Amino acid sequence: MSMVDLILTVCLSANPGNCRDEHLYFESRGSLFQCMMLAPSEIAKWSQEHPALKVRRWKCAFPTKDQAI
Repeated sequence: MSMVDLILTVCLSANPGNCRDEHLYFESRGSLFQCMMLAPSEIAKWSQEHPALKVRRWKCAFPTKDQAI
């Protein structure tokens, strides 16, 4: 099973300069388009679970071979 990586750049609401990347993984169906279509609802769910963080940007990518999932 291949995976696709939804990469969120998130920052603390109280300190917008304090940012980091968060990774959400999905089963890939052959293209990044699926990730792009699913991303907004997944970002909304993630944001509700992490109210102290604000999503600044996001992108979809295939995980690199050396990246642990």
